[in-house]
Amino acid sequence: MATHPLIAAPGYQFDTIPDLSRIETRERLSQSAVDGFFAITEKWDLKVEQARALLGGIPRSTLHKYKTAAGTRSQDELMRISYLVGIYKALHILFSDDLADEWMKRPNDNPLFGGVTPLEYAVKTGIPGLQQIRSLLDAARGGR
Repeated sequence: MATHPLIAAPGYQFDTIPDLSRIETRERLSQSAVDGFFAITEKWDLKVEQARALLGGIPRSTLHKYKTAAGTRSQDELMRISYLVGIYKALHILFSDDLADEWMKRPNDNPLFGGVTPLEYAVKTGIPGLQQIRSLLDAARGGR
């Protein structure tokens, strides 16, 4: 019997969907996820408050601890980071590097954002908003 890859998110295929409810999976993914998160926040020139908000409003001291040791992140945090990585990737496919890195903080007239920047929208709406931004960008690049 043939197996088919599971499509866990637009543009990503997994042999199996990572089970983020399992601590072993979260332990394995946490350090690289946090490293990627900090690389993105640096490229996007985000303030500490913005970075904290994107991770669900974690305390400032917790964010600073992540820089030296990510520990085991929660399912919620890993999902947020996953969406941010997808958004980052899509932006760099669609735009030049400079525009891609500014896009989240620039005014955007797309009705989705209701007059706020994509970053403000993501902070205000959390995971559902990150998912919507990701879907919007994936649609703009043809779903690849």
